[in-house]
Order: sequence, then structure tokens, then C-alpha cells
Amino acid sequence: MNILERLDLTIEDLLPHRGTMLLIDEVLEVDSLHALTLSTVKATWPMADWQGIPPLICVELAAQTAGVCNGWERIQTQGLDSDQMGWLVAVKRAEFFVELLPLGSNIKARAENTFVFEKFREITSQQYLQDQLIAEVVLQLYQP
Repeated sequence: MNILERLDLTIEDLLPHRGTMLLIDEVLEVDSLHALTLSTVKATWPMADWQGIPPLICVELAAQTAGVCNGWERIQTQGLDSDQMGWLVAVKRAEFFVELLPLGSNIKARAENTFVFEKFREITSQQYLQDQLIAEVVLQLYQP
């Protein structure tokens, strides 16, 4: 049983994303400070071609993994039926260490709230393909 099943939650409870824009397949860890997710690179993802996907998609993986953490906190403080209002996201920094993400590969993404002030957050995220660091992303989030 995965962590969300134990908590009686789904990924859709935590994130507003649906269909091909929902990139996360499984939540491995979650609390109010961080989340660790697993995603399988699919041909249905944005920017996909027969070779794979550019690592720019890691920005969205960072944002969705942060959304898991912040969605979990929202549910804990406001309840399951609370508004899933999205966040405005700015990319403060992004570094990519691979040329392409192969289709079918598994990516672990970790996102941590490194700064929180009212409705503003700064998120630090790393993505790994097996044990190889493939991206580091720092996001700034604001919820209007």
C-alpha cells in the first residue's frame, strides 16, 4: 500500500492537474515541509518526441512535487474539500545535467519548502534518474 492509500488520499486530492498534465505517478513521502515523488517518463507528456523529453520538464516535476507537499498541508489545515486554488510560480534558478529524458525511465523528484512566509514560498527541488542527479530547480510560489 502506498503512502496516499494509507492516508486515504489520491494525487488528485493534492493537485489540480488532470490527464496528461498530471506527471506524478506515485507519492513516496509527504509532509508539510517536503515531498518525494516518482514519475515514469511517457510519450503523452508535453514536449515528447520519439527520442524522449527535454529536461525542461523537470521544472514542472518540481512544481507538481511542491504541490503535493503544499496540497497535503492544505488538507491537514483546511480539510479535504478545501479549495485547490493554484499557485503562481516563478523559476528562480534551474540547472539541467542531461540532454534528454528517455521514455519509460523513472524520475524521483524531491521538493522542499526552504522558505515560507504567509502565502509566499521558496521551493528547492532535485530530480534523479536512478542515482544520477539530472536537475536542480528553485521555484518561488505565491498563492493569491
